[in-house]
Amino acid sequence: MAGGDARTKKEAYFVKLAQLIQNYPTVFVVTVDNVGSNQMHQIRASLRGQAVVLMGKNTMVRRALRNSLAENPNLEKLLALVRGNVGFVFTNGDLKEIRDKLLSNRVRAPAKAGAVAPINVTIPAGNTGFEPGKTSFFQALGVPTKIARGTIEIVSDVEIIKAGNKVGTSEATLLNMLNISPFSYGMNISAVYDNGTVFDTSILDITDDMLIGHVLSGIATVTAISLAIGFPTVAAVPHILINGYKKLLSVGITLENYSFEAVDKIKEILADPSKFAAAAPAAAAAGAAAPAAAAKEEKVEEKEEESDDDMGFGLFD
Repeated sequence: MAGGDARTKKEAYFVKLAQLIQNYPTVFVVTVDNVGSNQMHQIRASLRGQAVVLMGKNTMVRRALRNSLAENPNLEKLLALVRGNVGFVFTNGDLKEIRDKLLSNRVRAPAKAGAVAPINVTIPAGNTGFEPGKTSFFQALGVPTKIARGTIEIVSDVEIIKAGNKVGTSEATLLNMLNISPFSYGMNISAVYDNGTVFDTSILDITDDMLIGHVLSGIATVTAISLAIGFPTVAAVPHILINGYKKLLSVGITLENYSFEAVDKIKEILADPSKFAAAAPAAAAAGAAAPAAAAKEEKVEEKEEESDDDMGFGLFD
């Protein structure tokens, strides 16, 4: 009877996973090392209505994915990510928002002997409150101390554990004595699967401004290359026309028997630079006069409206 129940649960799991893959094109592949059941419940609650968390044994997950490969060959990429203590978070929502919710739920945890340290651990300088009899314990770990007011004081910050190394028994005991919980645990995202494409979560930090900046940089590069080799492109044509017009003006200035309007103006300025000095303030004044004239017209219209509203009658006439 128990075997039948287990088989039924497996079949239900396969059906559920197949439905989730069909309904949700985006999947966060998460690692859940050191994540407790209570923390997992909190994560599920925070994602309710936005995403679905599905855990399971890797053998069952692989089997369920292989069963769906015929319908969706792209699942082969997702299958390759099922390694270690992983789970799936299915969503149709905003990927950046879901990512932030997954990573924000962290729980502080003490250092345990034998655990691999995810970060460097440093003991800060300061008074420990311990009696002098425990000085030898600190000295064994290479922690410089002194006796101050009858208690042990750590002289300077000391790094006792490096990231990637296993936590020793002595280090774990000292950290627990000092009430230091150096680690925090929660879901970590190893990859994102989206409609057959697998990418890192850092892609989600790319903004529209960054994309526009890269596009503009590419356009500038194409333009520079086009101008250098003399090959016209859409990006380079405006510059080619402007450069050609400049060359035409420079040739026109040197000719005596041929001229046109633009060249005539330049020749006049070259012959009498004071004309250019007079033309610049005039152009600036013309630019400033336009807004002033518009403002004056608005004031006139307001006065006319006020006179129309008055009509010569008092408030209580």
